[in-house]
Amino acid sequence: MDDLKVAAVCMEALPGEVERNLKRVEALVLEASAENARFVCFPELSVTGYTLKRPAHIHGNARPEEAVDRLVCLAKQTRLVLIAGLAEIQPGSRPYITQVVAGPEGLLGLYRKTHLSPPEKNIYQPGHQIKAFSFGHTTFGVQLCYEAHFPEISTTMALMGAEILFFPHASPRGSATEKLQSWMRHLPARAYDNSVFVVACNQVGKSGDGLFFPGVAMVVGPDGRILASYAGEEEKILYAELKADRLQRTRKHRMRYFLPERRPELYKKIVSAAKRGAECGGKAQEDF
Repeated sequence: MDDLKVAAVCMEALPGEVERNLKRVEALVLEASAENARFVCFPELSVTGYTLKRPAHIHGNARPEEAVDRLVCLAKQTRLVLIAGLAEIQPGSRPYITQVVAGPEGLLGLYRKTHLSPPEKNIYQPGHQIKAFSFGHTTFGVQLCYEAHFPEISTTMALMGAEILFFPHASPRGSATEKLQSWMRHLPARAYDNSVFVVACNQVGKSGDGLFFPGVAMVVGPDGRILASYAGEEEKILYAELKADRLQRTRKHRMRYFLPERRPELYKKIVSAAKRGAECGGKAQEDF
């Protein structure tokens, strides 16, 4: 892993106002770039806004690929890794909740939310592939909001080599303090149990769809300790320095690096359930 500075962005994203949201993403990326951030993570559905009402039409008359192209160009321009979310339209089918991952050399890939919350299940379709991405000497994964409550995803990504897990959220309701306390119950565990850095951020403000998002961002070290946090009602960029030696100290500690001691042969129920899902046609989709 490389030493690097991350920026976790709490951003207001208005549903359907894609051009407005993209311009805000661009401004915040330029601000983070001026602070020498190497990774900039935006919330879930930050480009299109979060909606449960006709998301297939949320791009208006624009092609969905145009937003992806804008994000890729921005990552190339600023020479950093940009992680930003949108509704990925599928002709004749429900949209995906997708996070675009772009770097200085272009599109690194798309991550499609695999575990949808109950309100999302009849509106969006789930992705079928857990991924790890690489940039330089750093490997990382992306999990979206509700997925943070499934420890298997984090462990799978860690086993794929992830050293950082990014958790973009569009999580409404409650105050910022209440949301931060909620995250404290599970996000440090994802970091500690898998010896990875965790970077999380949420949308902020009123969405226009009757939802209010408390502004929360958090960075957690591989030892489960909080490195930085924010809770408020304004847009905010939370910065943190992630040091490779901190990761190595944790992973070299014989009592604090748990993954090598796993005994997957005992996890028959999880394995058999995964096999049944594969037999039922859990096929990975292709990127744009």
